[in-house]
Amino acid sequence: MKKVLFRLLLVDLLFLIVLYIIGDKSWLMSGEIGFISASLIILGSISSYRSMVEHRLALEVVPDDGRDTLSKIEDPYELFDEEDEVESDKKTLQEVVKEERQRLKKNRRTFWEATKDSKASFSLLRMVGYLFLVLGFFYLNNNHFLSIGIYLIALFIPSLTIISVLMMENNRTLIDLD
Repeated sequence: MKKVLFRLLLVDLLFLIVLYIIGDKSWLMSGEIGFISASLIILGSISSYRSMVEHRLALEVVPDDGRDTLSKIEDPYELFDEEDEVESDKKTLQEVVKEERQRLKKNRRTFWEATKDSKASFSLLRMVGYLFLVLGFFYLNNNHFLSIGIYLIALFIPSLTIISVLMMENNRTLIDLD
């Protein structure tokens, strides 16, 4: 996370210098508000998702239906299971419908289980980022500082920065494993 923050600050500094040299005050303000709000939203998303995954791993709540990854990809809905084909020929329609209903009820999640997974959506840093995004946009628009092209570019740059940092880190990890 420190690498991501350092790289974001470095890219923001370079972006500020470019906007200062090329543009005017509206470009500078639009670019900074867009960059900071996008950075806060993305960092909030990353940190909340990380904490949710770590919490679920600590509780050992990892669902496993006994199928390997390849069979999950090739047959995600278990349509081609050979065991079910033999049994389904012998069953009546009502029995098949009852079994499917029971299976769907077993897989249904309660309200509390859904709220446990949605905690990542309500992280404070992410909400502050969205608040900064909305209020910053209104501020820029009301004071006639909004330069929409620069604003949209500034919203896009943190995403590219974080993706590139994470991909480089992943490549280093793969190289270290070899």
